[in-house]
Amino acid sequence: MIASHAKLRDELLALVAQSLCTRPLATFARESRHDGESLKDAVERYEVDYAWHVLGSERLRDETIRLLEGKLTHVASDAQKASVTEVLKAAAAGQAADALMSFDSDVPEQVATLLYIRRKADAGAAA
Repeated sequence: MIASHAKLRDELLALVAQSLCTRPLATFARESRHDGESLKDAVERYEVDYAWHVLGSERLRDETIRLLEGKLTHVASDAQKASVTEVLKAAAAGQAADALMSFDSDVPEQVATLLYIRRKADAGAAA
């Protein structure tokens, strides 16, 4: 059971990591300058922060759990909530110190969908 949990976490983490849309701080600053706005204004407008902070935030975790519960049509179990938290924290830990991303990302939808698909596959295998 522990091995399958670790395998699931590693699979989810790999899929999430492959799909993240991050940009280095220098690139984002250059784009802001090109657009004629300060970095501060651009960060506020696009709700951008360090990728490790966005991925590790309660906001992203809560949104992911909300989306998962919508797919499940019931409240997520403590184990499912823990899986969401674990995958997002692991993804956050893997980010470069200067990588930025927006809170307005599809990460919550991706993680919720992956967990839902995995749950259905596990239920089908158990039947």
